[in-house]
Amino acid sequence: MDWILNAFVVLFVVVDPVGNAPIFAALTRGLPDAERRRTAVKGVTLSAAILLAFFAVGNGLLSALGIGIPAFRIAGGLLLFMVAIDMVFARQSGLRGATPSEQAEAYERDDISIFPLAFPLIAGPGAITTVLLMASDSPDLAGQGIRLGVILVVLFITLASLLLTARIMKVLGETGANVIDRLLGLILAAIAVQFVVDGVRGAFGLG
Repeated sequence: MDWILNAFVVLFVVVDPVGNAPIFAALTRGLPDAERRRTAVKGVTLSAAILLAFFAVGNGLLSALGIGIPAFRIAGGLLLFMVAIDMVFARQSGLRGATPSEQAEAYERDDISIFPLAFPLIAGPGAITTVLLMASDSPDLAGQGIRLGVILVVLFITLASLLLTARIMKVLGETGANVIDRLLGLILAAIAVQFVVDGVRGAFGLG
C-alpha cells in the first residue's frame, strides 16, 4: 500500500486538480456551461492519451536512450522539486502550467482543450516525468496495472474538479486554492528529495 499511496500522492500533487480550477475558470470565462463541460472532457481525454502513451513506452524509451533508472530518479526528483518550489510560492511556470505569454495566446483561441489545458496544465513536464518514474518502477504486469489505475483515478478526479470549477472557486477562492497548493508543494518537495536519495543509492550501490 505504501508505494500505491506514494504514486497516487505524487501524481495528484503534480497534476494539481484543485490548483488548475482557477486557471480553467479564467480560460473558459464567458463560455456556455455545455461548452465548458465539453472542453473539460476533451482536455482530460487528451491528457490521458499523452500520459498513458508515456507510461506504455517508459521503460523502452529509457533503455533506447541509455538512461539508467537511478539517473532518471535523480533527474526526475530534481524536476519535481522545482515543481514543488513553484507550488510553495504559488507561481506558475513552464513546469506546471502555461507561462504568461502562453496564457495570453490561449485567450485568443477558440479551443483551449489541447493547449494549454491538456498540455501543459494537466499532462505537463512534471506529470510526464512522474508517469515515466512510475513505469520504470513497475517490474511486473500486476504492478503496471495498479499504477495504470492510479493514473486513471487521478485523471478522473481532475475531470471532476474541472466540471465543478465554479463550486470550488466559490468555496475556496483563489487564496484558498493557493493555500492548498502550498501544503501539497511541501509534501511533493519531501517526496522529490526521496527520489533523489533513492537514485543516488542505486547509482552508487549503497542499497
